[in-house]
Amino acid sequence: MEITDNSIIPVILSGGSGTRLWPLSRESYPKQFLALDSRTKKTLLQKTYERLLGLEGLENPILICNEDHRFIVAEQFREINTEPEAIILEPVGRNTAPAIAVAALQAMSLGKDPMLLILAADHLIEDIFEFQRVIQSAKTYANQGRLVTFGIVPTCAETGYGYIEAKELPRKEDQITGLEINKFIEKPNKDIAEKLIKDSRYTWNSGMFLFKASSILSELKKFSPEIINYCKIAIEKDVEDLDFLRLEAESFKKCPKISLDIAVMEKTKLGTVLPLNVGWSDIGSWKSLWDISQKNNDGNYINGRVITEKSKNCYLSSEQRLVVGIGIENIIVVDTKDALLVANKDQSQNIGNIVKSLNSETFPEGKMHRKIYRPWGNYTTIVEGNRWLVKLIEVKPNASLSLQMHHHRAEHWVVVNGTALIEKNGEKQLLSENESTFIPLGCKHRLSNPGKMKLELIEVQSGTYLDEEDIIRFEDSYGRIKNLI
Repeated sequence: MEITDNSIIPVILSGGSGTRLWPLSRESYPKQFLALDSRTKKTLLQKTYERLLGLEGLENPILICNEDHRFIVAEQFREINTEPEAIILEPVGRNTAPAIAVAALQAMSLGKDPMLLILAADHLIEDIFEFQRVIQSAKTYANQGRLVTFGIVPTCAETGYGYIEAKELPRKEDQITGLEINKFIEKPNKDIAEKLIKDSRYTWNSGMFLFKASSILSELKKFSPEIINYCKIAIEKDVEDLDFLRLEAESFKKCPKISLDIAVMEKTKLGTVLPLNVGWSDIGSWKSLWDISQKNNDGNYINGRVITEKSKNCYLSSEQRLVVGIGIENIIVVDTKDALLVANKDQSQNIGNIVKSLNSETFPEGKMHRKIYRPWGNYTTIVEGNRWLVKLIEVKPNASLSLQMHHHRAEHWVVVNGTALIEKNGEKQLLSENESTFIPLGCKHRLSNPGKMKLELIEVQSGTYLDEEDIIRFEDSYGRIKNLI
């Protein structure tokens, strides 16, 4: 579809780490890539785009993510049969203002001046019809050069969100009216929040926006010209890498780390807020996830092998082991393959502090899952010792790992499902279920799946150094160099 000045290009920001939903969400695979809504198998990222389908003027999205998540993002959009307008890779996180500047510059390079709908990849919205209705109304203001933000109508005295104060009260009738913004308020304490929600001029700051690409670039140039200057250079020197646009790192790193609210919205005279009452949640804690999850008659959300007795209002999830809850209330229990969380539901906002402690003390569980995703599939660490490690490797049909070598480890491979094509020092062989091979230290090798079904293989590593950094790549189908696993 041809981009026009009346087009809407969603810009989906997908760089968050979601630490408050640890241990399910971690830096290696954060919450936006998870199917946290118990009513669907779609991930939060996928739902962010799909809830826009049917919107007049909708174009394919611009996605912004970091290097480590690029293949996850691309794969999740392939699963919903959508080809993004661009997948832009940030070399470092610089908050929302530089990310949006890059997206606006990219949109303008298409030769038109489309509207940009800025969305976070990890929100949930219940009333999709009303959401689209408000966006359609917002287009009128965006076409007038206004910078529209969407303020969530508060449902409680929330202290975890910032607030937006409009200059006037919203109208009572069904008409959707944009209100001029008076000021932004940082996250308040409980007493202030209680006062704010009694006044309908105040809404929660959702971080969602709609504006013309030229409008936001003009205001960024006025209030934060250094962002525009460095982002222009980063785009001019970007590198196309398969499906991705890799920003030039040195220039982008010079951008200040600043949100669009602080860089522009708190200074501009063009700010407009549209109240939004659509069943919105940013799923910022285990309590908020419990709130939106389907529960049984005792108020318990149960997932996996879980048995309860005389327990109420709990969130209980197990990936593998049997979990039994007796006489507990308002408790979060999340059992993954390598970590167990037990928390009071009302204290779940503090989990981010625990993750910081884990990372400062170099616990790998703070950032990494046992299951790691790669463009060819994934691998899961099953068990490990001092000089050995066992993995389950899953390779997608017609996918291949890189042609590689290890200096410090040997590997045994046993096929447990599917067919494997093995290349060792230039010689190839096919292995079927229950067949195995040995990859000696220093052997140049590659693993491929030539079949139409998933290949599952057990890998046993042994050696003096088992880290993934011990990979020397010679050929790779995904544009990775030897220090990018």
